[in-house]
Amino acid sequence: MNSAQRMTRSTAREIAVHLIYAVHSTGEDARTVLETRFDETYYALLADENEVYAEQPNAKQRGYISAVVEGVCARRKELEGYLAKYAIGWNVSRISRLARAVMELAMFEALYVEDVPMNVAINEAVKLAQKYEEPETVSFVNGILGAFSRDQRPEA
Repeated sequence: MNSAQRMTRSTAREIAVHLIYAVHSTGEDARTVLETRFDETYYALLADENEVYAEQPNAKQRGYISAVVEGVCARRKELEGYLAKYAIGWNVSRISRLARAVMELAMFEALYVEDVPMNVAINEAVKLAQKYEEPETVSFVNGILGAFSRDQRPEA
């Protein structure tokens, strides 16, 4: 098995969060960010900065990453609406771009990616927040996604 086949969905998800963050930060469209970041030379430079880029994603993983990055960006207004709804007392623009990217990906996966259950999307988001954010932000992310989850699955 070559190394690209060993990349996990969690690693692909982390790369997707980085790319969503890049779209938000640079103002470039999703397609441009994907093309630039997946360029072999550029990707190799990223590997020097973060171990998550040690392996190139295979075609299936790259398809997942592209689909969720483009999907999050296409549904940004909808996802920001959820953030605004559940971030009571917070202006969405005050939430760190990385935390927003993590939450947007989790909400998108929960709503639109059939093979990702809600609890998996949220657990993975919290793990990513723990890797990159302060404990207070992790609690904030968990709280927002918990409220989102409860609203998506109303009790019968």
